[in-house]
Amino acid sequence: MAHVVCGRRSKWVVLALWVIVLVVVSPLAQKLTDAQKNDAASWLPSNAESTKVLDLQKQFVPETAPAVVVYTRPGGLTPADTAKIGQDVTAVKAMTAHGILGARTVGPILNRPQSPQAAQFIVPIKVDKSGWTSLSDAVDQLKATASKGDSGLQVYVTGPGGFAADSNDAFKGIDGTLLYSALAVVVVILLITYRSLSLLLLPVVSVVGALFSAEAVVYLLARHAGLVVNAQSAGILTVLVFGAGTDYALLLVARYREELRRHEDRHEAMALALHRAGPAIIASAATVALSMLCLLAAEMNSTSGLGPVAAVGVAVGLVAMLTLFPALLVIFGRWVFWPAIPHVGTPEPTRTGLWARIGGRISNRPRTVWVTTVAVLGALGFGLFSLSASGLAQSDSFTNTPDSVVGQRVQVRYFPAGGGQPLVVIANAGAAAQVKSRLSTLSGVVPASIGTPPGVSPVMNGKVYYEATLTSRPDSAAAKATVDRARTSLHRIPGADAKVGGGTAVIKDTAAASTHDDKLLIPLILLVVLLILAVLLRAVVAPLVLIGTVVLSFAAALGVSALVFEHLFNFKGEDTAFPLFVFVFLVALGIDYNIFLMTRIREESATHGTRDGVRIGLAATGGVITSAGLVLAGTFAVLGTLPVVGFAEIGFAVAFGVLLDTFVVRSVLVSAITLDLGDRVWLPSKLGTPGHRVDPPSSVDGRDVAVKRGR
Repeated sequence: MAHVVCGRRSKWVVLALWVIVLVVVSPLAQKLTDAQKNDAASWLPSNAESTKVLDLQKQFVPETAPAVVVYTRPGGLTPADTAKIGQDVTAVKAMTAHGILGARTVGPILNRPQSPQAAQFIVPIKVDKSGWTSLSDAVDQLKATASKGDSGLQVYVTGPGGFAADSNDAFKGIDGTLLYSALAVVVVILLITYRSLSLLLLPVVSVVGALFSAEAVVYLLARHAGLVVNAQSAGILTVLVFGAGTDYALLLVARYREELRRHEDRHEAMALALHRAGPAIIASAATVALSMLCLLAAEMNSTSGLGPVAAVGVAVGLVAMLTLFPALLVIFGRWVFWPAIPHVGTPEPTRTGLWARIGGRISNRPRTVWVTTVAVLGALGFGLFSLSASGLAQSDSFTNTPDSVVGQRVQVRYFPAGGGQPLVVIANAGAAAQVKSRLSTLSGVVPASIGTPPGVSPVMNGKVYYEATLTSRPDSAAAKATVDRARTSLHRIPGADAKVGGGTAVIKDTAAASTHDDKLLIPLILLVVLLILAVLLRAVVAPLVLIGTVVLSFAAALGVSALVFEHLFNFKGEDTAFPLFVFVFLVALGIDYNIFLMTRIREESATHGTRDGVRIGLAATGGVITSAGLVLAGTFAVLGTLPVVGFAEIGFAVAFGVLLDTFVVRSVLVSAITLDLGDRVWLPSKLGTPGHRVDPPSSVDGRDVAVKRGR
């Protein structure tokens, strides 16, 4: 395989095939945005009661996101204001464009009959499969209608429709924003690493090709195989392909440069580099891909959908970086490394570099080093007590303050906080009277609001449909408690088969599903990673050590992140999916660096023994792994360019965790523990012990490429 990719003639075949592939896939990649589904079904837990209500609700009304238009004026509304508001409502009731269901408009509603200070009306907006992306035009039309008139009258559009429109604005251009931001990060770090303009172009071209190909594959799977893609998974796909693909490129270039110092023939040097670095790169990609596929077991549709999308991205990135990239390197020859061209016989700089010196110091007192490091990481992990991953209120979901957030603050000042996001109850029609009676006595519900919206039949197919306004803000703890009381009460009505849904129920069920997913997926992913490490390293002790260090690194990263979010960024909490996503990316991607290090240590230990193998392995991989960590951290940090708290939190935590893993856990902690354990780290095998050392492979595909060290 290695000689097929980088042979004297076959390298041109590989390049030609990739050119054809990119010509075919580029138009498909551009269609990925059109294949995204951002409706509720693509995000929510499929078996939750609130999701079932959404399905039943379609019998009565199409899926809607009510927009709440709020008016206020300092000092109170004038008669002219109330007249204008009435005219606006009349105009909106006649609207049908952009999914506006004007005939079902509720209002105008004044906060008090005499001397009103504020008014509002609520208009449903139909949601199609594209979710919030279909609502912006409708909200823009409502704003244009309501804002005409006296400039002293303040008008806001809030509620689910307003928040959805602002979410669409936040994600607008996400593909381009993340692509160019990630590209800029990769270019800058590669330029610092290689100090060569010519060399940095090859991994950039290869990783962009990998991204376009991955997007095309995901698009085809979404169109023809039922794969669910949303804005979240599409955004993470870009970051993941850039980060992981560039990491693989860095590792291969480092090994290729080593072999160029030993071989005159660059084709032979690349064949050996692929033969020796390939297993570590493949194992790394397999770890990430299989970890991502574990997400298929999640209850949250948004989480389970991310799994195959990310796995496809990593798999396509692996293929590109093991075929297109090495072919380009061999085609361009040694000069691509200019000005630091590696010639045969020149010394390997890593043998006496920074990481060689660090390895020497760690080897003097390894136990002291790893015990101290564990203590420090454990102390950082205490920040976990500040973690509040119970979900973010809608008003706290943006890093800025959009119109919908301001409007909600105004609305709750003058009206019941649950206006626009009602409690929804669907039950058997035979129990309609009992259901309505129970709702009317339920604490947390406005009794006068219980009923069916205008223009909607209360009974369909033997089911009755009710809505009720909550007295508390829909995303508050009090509102969630009301949902609990409603379910407890209504579920006890014999034969009612009552189901309680609505916005608050969705938030509550999402949190419960995320908790379930954390408990199921985190142990499952750890088991998958452990098995891969055991097969790769052919040992038991080493994989257990690596898993333990990565978990400790995850806890420390999460602890520090929680403190930073609360005291520096002033975020109001963490999204329910935050711990799982950070765990997946830190464990699946963070283990990469341990794989790169430990496979090299194992290779060197076969010849030099474990103690020398650690020092040689750390010296050889230290620079490239540091560069890879910087690239991955930088690409995830670009998630912070989106004005969405959930993305910013994931980006910061993963970036910080990767840097922590790169500079502390992998370089210091793993090296120190391995030095302290010595040959026992390879148990039950006897690798590294006297009499059981073996020479490294002397051929690739039958060709002699053995080179003594230092030649």
